[in-house]
Parts: sequence; C-alpha cells; structure tokens
Amino acid sequence: MGTPAFPDLGNHCSVEDCKLIDFLPFTCDRCDKVFCLQHRSYIKHVCPNANQRDVTVLICPLCARGVRLVPNEDPNITWDNHVNGNCDPSNYQKATKKKQCPVPRCKEILVFSNTIRCKDCAQEHCLRHRFGPDHNCLGPRKPDTGFPFLSGLRSTNQNTGSSKWSSNLLNAASSIRASAEASMQRLSLATNQALQKAKDGMAQGDGRCSDLVEQCGQCGAKFANVSALIDHVEKAHEGRERRSTPGRVTIDVCPRCSKAFRDPVLLVEHVEKDHGGFSRS
Repeated sequence: MGTPAFPDLGNHCSVEDCKLIDFLPFTCDRCDKVFCLQHRSYIKHVCPNANQRDVTVLICPLCARGVRLVPNEDPNITWDNHVNGNCDPSNYQKATKKKQCPVPRCKEILVFSNTIRCKDCAQEHCLRHRFGPDHNCLGPRKPDTGFPFLSGLRSTNQNTGSSKWSSNLLNAASSIRASAEASMQRLSLATNQALQKAKDGMAQGDGRCSDLVEQCGQCGAKFANVSALIDHVEKAHEGRERRSTPGRVTIDVCPRCSKAFRDPVLLVEHVEKDHGGFSRS
C-alpha cells in the first residue's frame, strides 16, 4: 500500500461493507478508527462514542436552570438527581421575570443600557423617566427616629399570630420607649431652664460658675452674656461716674486689641463684632 516514495500513504476504510483504500483517510476523534471520505461523519459510520463530547442542556421548568445531560446515562436519572439536589423553584421568578420601570403605565424593560438610578430615591428608572418630576420622586428617605424593633415585632405578630410571649415582649419594649421619651423630655426642659437662667444673668458675680465668660473691666464682676454686662455698667458705673464727675469723659479700652471707646456700648458692640462676643481669651 502506498508508493515507493510514501510507503505509509493510504489506508482501508474501517466500515466492513466499504473497505475502500483512501490515500487521505480520516481518523475519528471518538472511536479512533480510520474511514474514507464517504464514511467520515459519526452518522455514516455509526460511531458508538459520538455523544461523549456532546453538551446537551435542558431548561428545568421548575427553577429555570440548565441541566446538562451526562453521556451514557439515562436522562431520567439525571433529571431525578437535579430535582432532588439543587433544584430551587424560587429561582424561577428571578430568572423569568424581567425588571420593568416602576412608573405607572410604563412597560419599559430595564436592561444595562437604559437603566438610570435616581440619586434621591435610589430607584432605577428608564431613560424617559430618569428625572425626578417624571417619576414623582419622593426625595431621600427620612431616617426613622423611633424604635424599628417595635414595628418589626408588630408585623411579626400580625403575620404569625399574637402569642403570650410576644405580647409581653412588646409591652416591655413599649414601656422602655415611653421611659426613654420621658427622660428626653425632662433633659430638654432642664437644658432650656439652664439656658434661660444664663441669658437672664442670674449668676452675676459668682466665681464658682465656669459658664460666666463676660467680666466687667471696672469691678471685675462676671456675667453670662453681653446684655447682662451692659445693664451692669449702665446701672453700677456709668450713673455713678456721671454724678461724681459730670464733666469728665471716661475712655474704655478693649482688652483684646487695646482699642479705645468713649461709650461702653460701642465697646461691647466692638467685642461682639470683631472678637466673637468674648472679651477674654
């Protein structure tokens, strides 16, 4: 077989009824036999290993996942293994239900190229309803200032039916919330009273209080705010100096920048405007 120059050239076809000498035979990649041009396909020479490399996938109607058929295995066995193994019916809605634009009467299917997420309400919309007025944007979600645990517990009771244990737990949580709200109200009332006392200047001259930040430059008395300091200067010092020395002009110096003023009111306004309302560093 072959020629003197190519002694190994050509071979007989493996089909019994053919046995044709083909100088350029074909070797089957499944059964490793040699065939002629006519019997080179799997169907023509009835290859027993034709389905070893086939990738046949069936879509499961329960979970919408692909099930690959195993070569040389009964498809019923493969199906039973899938149903009793990794078959998840809840995945069917995720795989088959396509996401649409949430705007009423809009049936646009949301895909990667036409989906826009709103920065305010964090919802995805189509390109036509991407602006806030188009999809009636409600704005950013307000933070829950209450106790989210109570709402979750109430919804659980409504769904599963009220029980004695859950009722007792809900009552305890409600009492804790009421106690916390009462404590916050008392703290707010005490804070408002302290601020009102500081504004009215009730702690004048008390060196033990560290909140008195305004000090009189003549007698050293301390006050909580500038208004109390002005009233003190007008009542205690300005009237006294006018009675004692009517023709004398008093000059007040700023303790921060050493700027002189004839009127103490102008000095106080200067301190409030240029030094942030504090006469001492």
